[in-house]
Amino acid sequence: MDIQALSKKFGINAERKTGGRFPVFEENIRSRRVLVVCDETTRVFAQPVADMVGGNAAKCGMLVLPSPEPVADEATVRAVAEGGDGYDYLLAVGAGTLNDLCKYAGFLTHRQSGVYATAPSMDGFSSSVTPLIEKGFKITRPAQTASDILMDFDVLTKAPRIMTGAGVGDILAKYCCLTDWRISSYLTGEQVNEEAFSLMLDAVRACDNSVPALQRGEAAGVEKLMDALLISGYAMVIAGNSRPASGAEHHMSHFLEMDFLRHGERIPLHGVKVGLGTMVSLYFYKTLRSRPAFDGCERVYAEAEKLPPPEYAEGVLASLNCPTRFSELGISRDTMRNMLFEAYKIRDRFTVLTLYCSRGWMKTAADEIMEKYF
Repeated sequence: MDIQALSKKFGINAERKTGGRFPVFEENIRSRRVLVVCDETTRVFAQPVADMVGGNAAKCGMLVLPSPEPVADEATVRAVAEGGDGYDYLLAVGAGTLNDLCKYAGFLTHRQSGVYATAPSMDGFSSSVTPLIEKGFKITRPAQTASDILMDFDVLTKAPRIMTGAGVGDILAKYCCLTDWRISSYLTGEQVNEEAFSLMLDAVRACDNSVPALQRGEAAGVEKLMDALLISGYAMVIAGNSRPASGAEHHMSHFLEMDFLRHGERIPLHGVKVGLGTMVSLYFYKTLRSRPAFDGCERVYAEAEKLPPPEYAEGVLASLNCPTRFSELGISRDTMRNMLFEAYKIRDRFTVLTLYCSRGWMKTAADEIMEKYF
C-alpha cells in the first residue's frame, strides 16, 4: 500500500521531513496565519517548529497549554478555540490529545488544522473523529481531518519507548476490534465495510511484521508503525465510524479513563490501556470453546482461531516498556472487575465483551481474567 497515494486520496499532506524541511507544508502556509499549539512537555519541539512556520507563514503565534498532560475536555477545547482568534490554521505539536484538541477546535471554528507528530503513540492523526471528555464521560465527536501530518523520524524514533509501545498497543488492538466487527456481522447482521476492514488488517500485519525492528529502535520499524496509525484513521473515514479501529479493548480503556477522571488522577496513555484491553479480548476469544455452544458459534470459533494468543501481545508490549497488569496502573480490583461487567455498555456495538456479558459467562471469566491480568 502506498501511504502517500492513500493520504492524497483523502486530501491529507502526510509529509516526511526531507533535507531538513517540509516543502509541501511550507508552501501550503505561505499566506496563512498559523497558531502553533503545544503543552509544557512538547514545548521543547514547538519553538523550532514555530521558527520554521514563522519563516513561511504570513503570521505565526504560539499557545502553550499550562499542563504537561492536558485533557481533551470542554474547557481545554474552548481555550484552544479562543486562542486561535486572529489565526486561520491550528498546528498541534504533540500526539494524541493535542491533535484532538486542534482538530476539534478547528472544526468548531472553521479553521484548518495540522499536526507535527512527536511520538508514534496513537491512531488519531488522520481520523475524522475526536474522543472528548464531556461532563466526565468519554464521547466521540465528528471533527475534521488534519490538513497536514508532519513526520520527522529523527524525533519519532527518539520518543519514549513506552509511547512507541502505546502506538503498538493501539495497532495490535485492531486484531480484536476487526474480529468484534466480523462476529457482529454473523450474530447480529451488522454490515462490515470490506474495504475498510481489509485496509486495516493489511496495515496491522505489516506493522506486526516490523515489531522486531521496533524493538531494536530502528527507523524502519517506526515508519511501518506510523503507516499503520495513519491507515487506521483512513479506515475510519471509509467506514464512516470508528468500527475498524475500536472494539471491546477500547471500551475497556474508555471505562478506565472515566474512572481516572472521576478520581482526579492522571490518565495513563491511551495505547497502554488499550494494550491491556487487547490482552483481555484475546484471552476471551482464545478460551471461547470452553464456554457453552451457541447459534453461530462455529463461525465465531473460526475467527478466533485467526488471532494471535494473548501471550504474544503481552510479550510485545512488555518488550516496549508497557505494563502488562492492570494493577501497574494503580487500578483497583473493584474497578477492574466492574470494567469487565460494565464496559460493553459504553458503545452500542456488539463485541466479545457483549457476547460474554449477554450470555452470563462473565462471572466465571472475570475470575480467570482477574487472576491472570490484575
